[in-house]
Amino acid sequence: MGLLDNINKLFDHRIRLGIMSILAVNEEVSFNRLKELLDVTDGNLASHIKALEKAEYIVVEKTFIGRKPNTRYKATRIGKKAFSAHINALEKLIKKNKN
Repeated sequence: MGLLDNINKLFDHRIRLGIMSILAVNEEVSFNRLKELLDVTDGNLASHIKALEKAEYIVVEKTFIGRKPNTRYKATRIGKKAFSAHINALEKLIKKNKN
């Protein structure tokens, strides 16, 4: 088994890594909160969210608060497992190459 085998290419981009990091420690997060935390544009965030949704790593929940739309995201069980495996692989890679 190689050092890079469990590195997940889907998490290579810093925005996708940020989205999954936030969703790994929060039950759900709104689109606006993700945008604010990651300091990205609507279009940029939406494209990375779409990639994670396509992989079934996150799910979207659209509701209304009054008349305003409220879009929230959650990490799926598959997404949490894949993200955890990715982080563990990074830790192993770092430890293996220490000294």
